[in-house]
Amino acid sequence: MAHAEDDAPSPNEDRSDDLSKGNETTDRSEAIERTQTVRDSHRLKGWDTKGLAWGSNPNIYHWKPLTVQWFGSIGDHAHEGPVERSVSRRGEPLVPRRLVSGPPSGSPSARMSSRASSHPFHGEASARRVVPSTCNHRPVRKSVLDALKHAGACAGIPTEAFAPHSSGADPRRRPGRRTIYRPCVTEEGIRLTSWLTSRVAGSPLREGGAPSHPPMQMHPSPPAGSSPVEAGVCLQMGATVPRGDGGRSRRHGMISARSSSCSRVSRMAMAEEVEDLSRGMERMDTKEGETDVGGTGEGGAVGTEVAAPADDEEKEKKKMMKKAAKEAKKLAAIAKKKAKEEEMKANAGKDNAKKQAAKEAAERKKAEREAEAKEIQRLIEIAMSTPKGEKKSMSEAMEKGYHPQLVEAAWYDWWEACGYFQAQPESNKPKFVMVIPPPNVTGTLHLGHALTDSIQDALARWKRMSGYEVLWLPGTDHAGIATQTVVEKKLAREQQISRHDIGRDNFLKEVYKYVDDYGGRICRQMRRLGCSLDWSRERFTMDDQLSTAVGEAFVRLHSEGLIYRENRLVNWDCTLKTAISDIEVDYVDVPGRTLLKVPGYAEPVEFGCLTSFAYQIEDGSGEIVVATTRIETMLGDTAVAVHPDDERYEHLHGKYVIHPFSGRRLPIITDAILVDMSFGTGAVKITPAHDPNDFATGKRHHLEFINVFTDDGVINEHGGMFEGQKRFETRVAVVDALKEKGLYRGTQDNPMRLGLCSRSKDVIEPMLKPQWWVNCTEMAAEACKAVRDGELKIIPREFEATWFRWLENIRDWCISRQLWWGHRIPAYYVILEGEESKTGKPGTTAELVDHWVSGRTRDEAEAKARELFPGIAFRLEQDEDVLDTWFSSGLFPFSTLGWPNATKDMDAFYPNSLLETGHDILFFWVARMVMMGMKLTGKIPFNTVYLHSMVRDAHGRKMSKSLGNVIDPVQVIEGITLDELHATLHTGNLDPKEIARATEGQKADFPNGIPECGTDALRMTLLAYTSQARDVNLDINRVVAYRHWCNKLWNAIRFAMINLGEKFTPPVDLNFSKAPMECRWILSRLNAAAIQVNTALSDYAFSDATTALYNFWQYELCDVFIELMKPTLALEDSEENNARKQLTRESLWCCLESGLRLLHPFMPYVTEELWQRLPKSEAMLSLESLAMAPYPQENSSREDRVAEEEMRILDAVVRAARSIRSNYGLTKQRPSLYLLTRAEGVGKVVSRNATVVTTLSSSSEVVVVDDASKIPPGCAVEIVNESSSVYLLLTGVINPAEECTKMEKKITFIQEQVYALQARMAAPGYEAKVPDWLQKENREKLQRLTGEQESATNALAEIQKLV
Repeated sequence: MAHAEDDAPSPNEDRSDDLSKGNETTDRSEAIERTQTVRDSHRLKGWDTKGLAWGSNPNIYHWKPLTVQWFGSIGDHAHEGPVERSVSRRGEPLVPRRLVSGPPSGSPSARMSSRASSHPFHGEASARRVVPSTCNHRPVRKSVLDALKHAGACAGIPTEAFAPHSSGADPRRRPGRRTIYRPCVTEEGIRLTSWLTSRVAGSPLREGGAPSHPPMQMHPSPPAGSSPVEAGVCLQMGATVPRGDGGRSRRHGMISARSSSCSRVSRMAMAEEVEDLSRGMERMDTKEGETDVGGTGEGGAVGTEVAAPADDEEKEKKKMMKKAAKEAKKLAAIAKKKAKEEEMKANAGKDNAKKQAAKEAAERKKAEREAEAKEIQRLIEIAMSTPKGEKKSMSEAMEKGYHPQLVEAAWYDWWEACGYFQAQPESNKPKFVMVIPPPNVTGTLHLGHALTDSIQDALARWKRMSGYEVLWLPGTDHAGIATQTVVEKKLAREQQISRHDIGRDNFLKEVYKYVDDYGGRICRQMRRLGCSLDWSRERFTMDDQLSTAVGEAFVRLHSEGLIYRENRLVNWDCTLKTAISDIEVDYVDVPGRTLLKVPGYAEPVEFGCLTSFAYQIEDGSGEIVVATTRIETMLGDTAVAVHPDDERYEHLHGKYVIHPFSGRRLPIITDAILVDMSFGTGAVKITPAHDPNDFATGKRHHLEFINVFTDDGVINEHGGMFEGQKRFETRVAVVDALKEKGLYRGTQDNPMRLGLCSRSKDVIEPMLKPQWWVNCTEMAAEACKAVRDGELKIIPREFEATWFRWLENIRDWCISRQLWWGHRIPAYYVILEGEESKTGKPGTTAELVDHWVSGRTRDEAEAKARELFPGIAFRLEQDEDVLDTWFSSGLFPFSTLGWPNATKDMDAFYPNSLLETGHDILFFWVARMVMMGMKLTGKIPFNTVYLHSMVRDAHGRKMSKSLGNVIDPVQVIEGITLDELHATLHTGNLDPKEIARATEGQKADFPNGIPECGTDALRMTLLAYTSQARDVNLDINRVVAYRHWCNKLWNAIRFAMINLGEKFTPPVDLNFSKAPMECRWILSRLNAAAIQVNTALSDYAFSDATTALYNFWQYELCDVFIELMKPTLALEDSEENNARKQLTRESLWCCLESGLRLLHPFMPYVTEELWQRLPKSEAMLSLESLAMAPYPQENSSREDRVAEEEMRILDAVVRAARSIRSNYGLTKQRPSLYLLTRAEGVGKVVSRNATVVTTLSSSSEVVVVDDASKIPPGCAVEIVNESSSVYLLLTGVINPAEECTKMEKKITFIQEQVYALQARMAAPGYEAKVPDWLQKENREKLQRLTGEQESATNALAEIQKLV
């Protein structure tokens, strides 16, 4: 079969010295014939061992050096020995000229045989004969083979051993003679072979009987270490060929045939396998003997020469090759099969047992998990089936672990149905009142809401349990722009209509329908968070009561002149077609020329460039160059301003320039306020209708105000030739027109801040519009005074500076919005009969601002109009605009209580106690509530403002949908997969690029999705983060950690239920004066925790409160007291022990019951569930819910400073012992502990409480000594303080050498991490390219690794002392 690779040059082929041996040239035809013969032999199937593959692949010609002894005879010619050569794949054999002995030049053995070898009998490199010319080698060979077979050192003969020479390979060959090659023993059997050969053949002789070399060393017995050979390794008689030696052997060639991949077989099995092959060799030897002449003459060759006719030789050759291939294949298959069977038999029992055991264990675990899951699901279904408003049954036994869904089911409905959250205005209790910052009615909760709700609910529950009448009032905001935008998009998507197609009334019906469908969603989410709101007082800003309050506020302020109508610049959104407030404008920094995508434009728009152009002087005396970043607004220019002191333009004062497109005359004015002589050309174009600074200049100089844009951002009739073009398309067109007129003077980069609408992302356009404005100057002054006088407290106090800065520089507030959804402004435009054309259309710059009247009703407005225009006929037209949402929200603290009417709620709950919100709306909402509350009610609406932190992701980044880090609290509570997280990205308005970016962000932050954490864990995490800082970098992994902590609480209660027993009854009078030290200590720590939590909540230090709670439950109750209980409860029954046990149980119950009450405001669900399962004292039997239980307060009777001091001493000893255990990696070992102390009091305390130390330090005993000589050798030491040290006896506990090795590996591993991290941080461009949050993480990681390395190094030094 032909192979495509045959002609490819061998990768190891070396042609450098193909003809370096001999003087004769090989005929090409003979060479090709020889090559073909070698290839045929290669194609025979046989062994495949490491480095030597006798197989069917004809392209495998290069072999690693192996060791095989070849016997051959080629007549009477001496030879120089074979030279290692390969066969060319182009068909040209690389044969030395004088290759007269050895295997075929193309065979693997020929290529390997050039290595110098050690003589098999003398152990030295030589070319000695193996058998003398007078000795017949056949009996020797047979005897050796039989002996090797019996010894198990024979493993078979490879097929290649019978590859013959081509008859024309060498011209010196005698006709009719052939060479037979025989391998003998493997490498491992060399010494055994040498010993057997010496016994059978004796010392080799020269012809004539004279010894040809010194006598062969005789071995009295087989060499030590002789062993069976590997299967697949051919028989060898000779020594290992050194690789790369380059030496040669005379009269014989060698090739090694070892393979580490072959399997071991038994000696008897291999002997049986070689039996048939041995008989075949004997038959062949017999045929050879019939023609053998017994000698070779002078210089006879080693080998057997057989005379035969050419045709017989060919037949014999084919027969022998076929038989050899068949035998080799058979042997290989048998060896492989037997090796595999033996290996399988050896390992089958062990492996099968392990596999079966592992399989059974896995199946058991799977079955247990499935059974547990089914049981949990059954319990959840039972809990969820609780009728709404009824109490959940506690009859089921406690589960082994905490499951949020099971725990949280049914409790909130029961709380709400019982009316626990409803406030009673008639109550004599002190009042605590908050209003919730009203979220958008159609919105959904985000983590910012969750933080607000968690803080406020913790405060509400704490105050309620502390004896206050609490009103936490819920409500939602109508969110004018957001809601209208959503509904308009919905109409366009579903019905392909706009609000103008259906009219105002029908559109409002669609909005209310949408609110009814989706408005309750966010309230349901607040219930899910456990918010103890008084839902009986829920308010919506569009309710009739609140709408009445809004109308009253507007009319009052308008009547006093604080609300007025005026044409002024507003933030105009051309997409939404409305004015927006400053809070709805996001500013981005543009460093220079930048292309940005703008809604409504197919191509990006260029920003950040300053365009210069010239105005021609009217009298032709020259030009004046001005510059602008908004070249399209030059269509509305009405003047050019210069500084009055600028000498360059003194000659132009009072002159005019001509507008290049409209031909208007523009005066050149002087203005020292606006113009900076050093900036640009010192001349400024004035566009009063489209720039805030120009607007003020226009007012000062009584300039004309020309608006060149329509409401949707298109050039209007004042734009002349550019009318009908979009504003940013006009930007390019104006530049082109200026170039045509020769007035263009260039463009340069100009850094700027660009205002974008936070909702539509459209570029804000300053637009001149007649709007309603609120004069805030006097009200802001009163708000500042309230803070300075201490009547209003702002926490943190750092925000007082912000408060003063904003209010002292306040500008009038635009309260008009060009929307339909919202509170329609109760103002009416008076159109006098016969003067319709003079009065102008309301809402345009042509309107007469003094023709507006306001009224709570239309009748009231008409009465005011008649007073304003007596005796003149008129008609009224109500303003189409609605009020800013912040206007109605500013009334929320009192409008929700019934204002302007006198109500019980208004009398009982106003002013509020606290306003809690985020610091980002301090001015936009809080300040306006204070100003309007003080103005309309005469009272500050609340006495304290607490501003919480902003929630960011774990990397400190702002929550953004495009980053994929916006998390719905319900996703954390219930859990969500990564794929489901990805799906949420497609529900918004993100473009494909933003979705791709957000997807990658989610993969990085939540690679496994978000596990189910539950409400309690989320609340506790958010409160733990709140430390009056500006930002909360929320890491979901911390929420998961608190979910595990809930399981800790659960197990503590389970432990109590088991150890308290069913008959346990809490004592009426809790007297622990005679209780064990650990009981008195834990009760004292309980009292300290109560003091810390109450103080922290009073100071709004929520992080301190959660830390105190966590420390008590985790480190003091669970880690210490419960562990110390176990040996106490295990004591044998006796009167003294039973009393000790009872006091210990009572202490445990007291800590658990009070601890749950302490924790309830933070984690309401799990604490209610666990509290319901605890036995109740008589004082608590009347209380159905933990939500109404009294909050723990300071109890001086439980304070025990003696017990706390003793535990402090014991804790120091335990910490030292644990440090030693950690350094030496001790886990289950319990060594003896020795305390060396010079302080007598310390020794007594430790001796008296030895059980405490042994239990907490996992020691077998505690021995207190005052002299170091009393401490046995082999101890590790840790210093406690200046007078005490702890020793742990480690002799026989650890193996120091092994521990040293482990610690050294650990140090090396840490060092590699340190080096890798340092290399990354030292890379060029690291600080510029790597985000700040990642740099911070890397610094923290490096610090942590360095600390670990130092600790490990110290531990290693300690362990080495014991070696």
